[in-house]
Amino acid sequence: MTFLVRTKQKISGLLKALFRKRTCRIGIYGPPNAGKTTLANRIVRDWVGDAVGPVSEVPHETRRVRRKENITITGQNGSSVTIDIVDTPGVTTKIDYNEFIEFGIEKEEAIKRAREATEGVAEAMHWLREDIDGVIYMLDSTQDPFQQVNIMLVGIIESRKLPVLIVANKNDLPDASPARIKSAFPQHPVISISGLEGNNVEELYEQMTRYFG
Repeated sequence: MTFLVRTKQKISGLLKALFRKRTCRIGIYGPPNAGKTTLANRIVRDWVGDAVGPVSEVPHETRRVRRKENITITGQNGSSVTIDIVDTPGVTTKIDYNEFIEFGIEKEEAIKRAREATEGVAEAMHWLREDIDGVIYMLDSTQDPFQQVNIMLVGIIESRKLPVLIVANKNDLPDASPARIKSAFPQHPVISISGLEGNNVEELYEQMTRYFG
């Protein structure tokens, strides 16, 4: 093989690497029962016709990090972003097995779920420190935003300078107040949606192509 041929192959490889569409790992983070898995399922279903996992009114239904790969989202202006969506357990400082007992789960199973949920939170934080490229921070717009925010989570996001979109979820409920969340996070874009009903998810997709593209 001549030097000229090898040089052409190297240049070709460099050009392919340069123009190859980059895949971003986008983590959906937030407190328990904010609607993270509901949103993850909607994103995956809308763009690839699949789902990430089950949802439930029982807290900490998601107790392990779950990922769906190679989802290409296209905005109305034609821009697109290819992502791996990472659905994470609800981040909280303490998980009490009595939370599960309140939903009729037997004590032994409740203790097991609480242990799994605690391990899942640690796993989610590890992903955030090492493997996440951008964050959708999911908050329940029917609740006080300051009571939902996890300081450690915010600290890691800020220290890594990760792009973040704040999502004020559940705007289909009568007591929803997305304005409270917007006023709490004036430095970040806040998108009001209903992950369950699909309200305003097109705006979220548009913002995702801009911030994560």
